[in-house]
Amino acid sequence: MGKLSHLNDRGEARMVDVSDKDQSHRTAVAQGLVLMAPETLNLVVSGEAKKGDVLATARIAGIMGAKRTSDLIPLCHPLSLTKVAVDFDVCQDPASIIVTATAKVTGPTGVEMEALTAVSVACLTIYDMLKAVDKGMTFQDIRLIKKTGGRSGDFHAPGLSRNETPGGEKDC
Repeated sequence: MGKLSHLNDRGEARMVDVSDKDQSHRTAVAQGLVLMAPETLNLVVSGEAKKGDVLATARIAGIMGAKRTSDLIPLCHPLSLTKVAVDFDVCQDPASIIVTATAKVTGPTGVEMEALTAVSVACLTIYDMLKAVDKGMTFQDIRLIKKTGGRSGDFHAPGLSRNETPGGEKDC
C-alpha cells in the first residue's frame, strides 16, 4: 500500500494538489441497500407513502448530495459534475431497495466520493420518507462497485453479491 495522499510529511491532513494532473473522463458507480419490512416496501411500490413519492424524492436528494460532497467531506475537491444518476431496484425477498448512483466528471480527480455520497443521501432520504411506519429499516453494503479513468486506472469490486444493473423490480 502506498503513501496516503491526504497527509503531508508531518502527518497533517491536507488537500491534495491536483493542478498538475491531466484532465480525464472519470466515472464512479456506488451502491447500497435499504432493508425494510414487506409492508413498508408495499407502501413504496403502491405509491401510498404519506410523504409522497419516496423514490422520486430520494433520487433528487441523492443527486443534490453528490453536488454537495465537497461541503460534507473534508479535503474533497469541488467538482464540476457532468452526470449524476440515481436508480433503484425494488426487491421483494428480502424486502429492500438497491440504490445505485453513477457520477461522471472530466477533470483531474475522481468522483468516487460523489457517487458514494449520492447513495448515502438517497438511502437516508428513503429512511426519512418511511420512518413513521418502519424505524427498523437498515442500510447495508454501501460501497464503490466500479470506477473508470484517472491515473490509478479502472476498479471493479470483486464478488458483487447484488445485481449492479439498476432498473425494475427483482427477486434479489
